[in-house]
Amino acid sequence: MTDALSRTYGDGCAIAHALDLVGERWALLVVRELLLGPKRFSDLQAGVPNARPNMLAQRLRDLEGTGLVRRRKLGPPARAQVYELTERGQELEPILLALGDWGRRSPLMSRDARIGTDSLLLALKTHFDPGRWRGAPAVYGVELDDDVFTVRAGDELVIQRGEPADPDATIRADPDNFRAVFVTGQQRELDLTGDEDAVRRLVAAVT
Repeated sequence: MTDALSRTYGDGCAIAHALDLVGERWALLVVRELLLGPKRFSDLQAGVPNARPNMLAQRLRDLEGTGLVRRRKLGPPARAQVYELTERGQELEPILLALGDWGRRSPLMSRDARIGTDSLLLALKTHFDPGRWRGAPAVYGVELDDDVFTVRAGDELVIQRGEPADPDATIRADPDNFRAVFVTGQQRELDLTGDEDAVRRLVAAVT
């Protein structure tokens, strides 16, 4: 038994074993923070600010030990160490999106609590309805504070961390306004460049 599985339910059920792997506190939130691409430890801390640094480091070690996360050094000039999901870890994406969809319908969920930028972009994936998408596929740059994402919409919604090469439109907003427009369907002013109709089509497909 690996150190990561030193605590186990001791139950032969596959659901119990899955919880052995990712059921510890903060584990799934670490996975959430890595779904859209690699992050440095400091960026992970920003994404889960209520996790103590030593607890976050332990969860990362646990997830490495179970083969869900790996460390990688970036090449020059950055030379930083980042954490990223393995292929096995990436398989958790539809599970987390389904869990998020289930959670958002809870009457007990706080609607005023802080939500990070990665969570906002994942909420788009949860809400996106391909049946409401109209027109040709579109590529968007989304800039929320210091975070930049590429969003590709069409038959599905694909989101990655990083700047797109040639977006149809770029959306710049603070997280609160972005959440209001794209998650709760409110009217807010956004800083847009490019094809405004493409932005309206995205709003229509997620709200």
